[in-house]
Parts: sequence; C-alpha cells; structure tokens
Amino acid sequence: MDRAVALLEQAEHLLREAAALAVQPLTDAELCDLTRRGEVVGRLADAVRVATAGEVAERSRHELGTAGLAYRNGCTRPAHLIERIALVSQREAHARIRLAGALRGRVTLTGDPLPASHPAVADAVRDGRVGVESAIRIIDMLDSVAARGQVHPDELDAAELELVTLAVTTSADALKHSIAVWQAHLDQDGARPREEVLRAQRRFTIGREVDGMTPFSGLADPLSAGLLRAAMAESTAPGRSPRFLGPGDLDPSDPDSDPRTRGQRQFDTLLGLVTAGLRSPDGGSLRPTALVSIVVSAQDLAAGSGSAWIDDVDTPISAFTAKALTCDADTSTIVLGDNGEVLHLGRKERLFTAAQRRALAIRYGGCIWPGCTAPPSWCHAHHLVEWRHNGPTDIDNGVLLCTAHHYMLHNSDYRLRMIRGKPHMLAPPHIDAARQWRALGRQRATAKAIPAARSG
Repeated sequence: MDRAVALLEQAEHLLREAAALAVQPLTDAELCDLTRRGEVVGRLADAVRVATAGEVAERSRHELGTAGLAYRNGCTRPAHLIERIALVSQREAHARIRLAGALRGRVTLTGDPLPASHPAVADAVRDGRVGVESAIRIIDMLDSVAARGQVHPDELDAAELELVTLAVTTSADALKHSIAVWQAHLDQDGARPREEVLRAQRRFTIGREVDGMTPFSGLADPLSAGLLRAAMAESTAPGRSPRFLGPGDLDPSDPDSDPRTRGQRQFDTLLGLVTAGLRSPDGGSLRPTALVSIVVSAQDLAAGSGSAWIDDVDTPISAFTAKALTCDADTSTIVLGDNGEVLHLGRKERLFTAAQRRALAIRYGGCIWPGCTAPPSWCHAHHLVEWRHNGPTDIDNGVLLCTAHHYMLHNSDYRLRMIRGKPHMLAPPHIDAARQWRALGRQRATAKAIPAARSG
C-alpha cells in the first residue's frame, strides 16, 4: 500500500480515538492546548487536501482531453470530481485547486523543475503553520500586485516572508490589516486605481415586497462604508439612546429599555439618516456627531500618492482622495509624521454651516455641473480655494456639487474658479478645444433669456 495512504489510515485511527474522548473533564489549560493541537492537525489535513486537489487538477488538464482524470470519471472539470469524492462545495474545491496551483512546483517548457511561485507560503502550509484561509489571502494580494509589473520580485519575496511570519501567530481576520498595509506599501500607485474599480461596483437594490417585508441589499466602497460604519457605531454605542427616537421614548440610562436587536437598531439608524435628509428644510445635509477619521502620512498627503486609512475599514483609499475630502464630506483628516507623530488633526469647523448651505442652495439651485439636475439636498458644499490651502469657509468661496461630480472634479482635469462672483469651469482640451472659462449655476430667478441672433 502507498506510504501516504498508510500514514493517513494511522492518523485517521488515532484521530477517531481522540474525537471520542470527552473534553468536559479537561482543565482550562488542557482545553486550550487541545484546541491549539487540533488546529495544527486540521491544517496538516488541509495540506493533504490541497496537494491532492492540485494533483487531480494536473491530471485533468484540458489538453489531455478524454484521457484526463476528471473526464474518465464522468466530470467535465476537476473541481466537479473533487466535489464528488470529498463531498465539499464547488467553491471549496475551486479554492483548493487555486491554492495548489500557487504552491506546487512548476516545470519549464523543456521539462526543467522550478520552485513554487510562493515557496514561503507553500512550506508554511505543508508544515501546518499557516491555514488555507490566510495562505489564500497572502497569495491573492501578492499576485494582484505582481500583475501590475511595477514591483521588484525581491520586494514581493520580502513581503511574502513577513506575512507568513505574521500568519503563524495571527488570526486570518487580523492578518487582513497587515496584508492591506503591505499592499499599499508595495503598490504605491495601486490604491487610486483600485479605488476607482471599487467605487464603480457600489450599488443599492430594493426588491419587491414579500409577505409584508421588502428586501434590499448593496455594496459600499471603502469611503462610503466608513461613513456608514461611523453612523452605525455612533448610534449603537453602549448606553446611547437611539438618535432618531424622541427623548421620552426610551430611558438612555437603562440598557435593557431598548428591546431592539443590533441589526434592528442599525436599520433604524439608516432609515433615520434618509428621513432626516428628506425632511431637511434648507436642503442641507444631516450634521452627524460622528466623524470619519482618515489617517494619512504627511509625505503621502503632500504628494497626493500612496494610501490613507479609514476607521474600521480594511481597504485603504488613495492619498489623492484624502486630499479631496478636505471639502464638505463629514471626515476628519489626521496627518502623521515619519515617526507616527500627529502633525495635524482635521477640524470639523471647515464644514459649511446650515445657514451657509441654505444660501448656496438659493444661489445655485443644486449641483452646478453642466447638465446635472441634482437638488441641493444631494450636494456637497465644495471650497473653490481648498480649505487646506487656507480657503475660507464662506459662500463666496463655496459651490454645490453632487457626490458624483464632486468626485469627478477631484479625479479629472476640470478646474473651477470664481470670476466676478460667479463660478466658472475650465474643461480639459478634449472636451472644450477653445479652453474657455464658462459660467456655471442654474439659479432661475436671476437667469436672463438671451435671444439668438437672427439672420437677414
């Protein structure tokens, strides 16, 4: 009998005995030790699972056709064969095959052997030091950075070794933060393109009513998630009464007086934010007590490159966006020096007041972007001379931009400035070959009809 099969049979016999033993009599120390040892055994079993999945995939290569292992067993793909044999989901089978492909040794076209593409991860998985979940996260990050072709292989190798070392003593969830930090370090120009991709995936859908309840779902990009999390954290803090209930509805000093679940409280917070925005008499935005903290180094902020980090969100945003958010977004940008010292704390006072926003709503009637019909309640107040460049927070330096066009302004070659008390836009040359500053705004009360010149 094959040695590997014989060893697994012995291991299975011993593990059956261990699984049959009661854990209740164990002391706390013994229970914790058994939990740790059980995880090591499970990781070693995962190493076998990944190795066999990789070999099944190798023997089922597409070019083998009908001679492939999966095809000869009535399956069109190797993942289907693994699903049938191991009784796991196709998703799990695909994950094992994908990991095996990164950890297996390779051969050149001439048949010469090559090491695994991620040897440090491969060794750690085989030794049971790193679990499958952590290994996949490390590999996915390294491969995504390598695909851009802008990082030296030595830097990727150093990152792999460091992350494997961390993975040995760090949970898979905690490792996500370190992976994000390394990705930002390796791919200095990657945060902004990734940010564009993620923002393009944002969505919210609301379904049809079923038995009196209406389902909805969505995806939020990192910045939007930061804003939502800040609002939720503020409203669900222990001992805090719900923000959108009347002061007499609940006793905030009694933590048991609120019968709602956390999910219900978060739903009520979201609905309250929407309701407050709809009911705002001046078309302004809700003024939350919770701010989103964005942390960025002084060097990256000045250069507009690199990454910035949002509270409670793993994926960084670009330092370029952090610079742009010194406008009307409810964020506080915290600037750090080379040694982590706080050089500057963002100030809430940069935001336009409700009275100023009302004046801007009256003055411009909504988003000033050409062709945009967004009402004032959908808009940010944008500083024409940026606040970080000592631009004053007053109506002569402010305009209204909807979220989409505010974002577009900061990520394009469009320029805005005030000329004789009116905002003007300079479009990029591929949009306006004449390169003229054109007046903006759609306040109808002061608009003048200019008749077209008649010929003849």
